[in-house]
Parts: sequence; C-alpha cells; structure tokens
Amino acid sequence: MPRITPPPLRLYLLLYPFTALAVAINLFMLALLWQAAGWPALSPVTALWLCLPLGLPANWWVTLWVRGLIDEAEGRK
Repeated sequence: MPRITPPPLRLYLLLYPFTALAVAINLFMLALLWQAAGWPALSPVTALWLCLPLGLPANWWVTLWVRGLIDEAEGRK
C-alpha cells in the first residue's frame, strides 16, 4: 500500500491562492444554481470569504496530486 507523505510546505503555499480562487468560483456558480431551487443568491464577496477556510482541504488534495505528478515526471514512482 502506498504511503501518503505530507506535501512540502512551499508547494502547499504556492498553490493555495489558485486553489482558493477555484473554490470561490465553484461556490459562486453553485449559488447561481441554488437560485433555481428558491435559495438566496450568494454574492461574490461572500464566496471569497467562504473560500478561505474551504480552500485549505481542497488545497491539500491538489498539492498531493501535483506532488504525485512531479514524482512521476522525475521517475521516483
């Protein structure tokens, strides 16, 4: 079974802004779909605030994925 090692901190910090903004865009688009169900709309600013904590776990998975791609490219796997 493959061992999951924690991703390097520099890579994690480098990818966080991109991952957090992707989460914000997805939240905003999901809120647009919520309007069809009668729920209130989510403003872009609210989506940006919500992406700050929600981007942390998403960034963890993205960093693991990118680290795996780097390992594969360097022939470490």
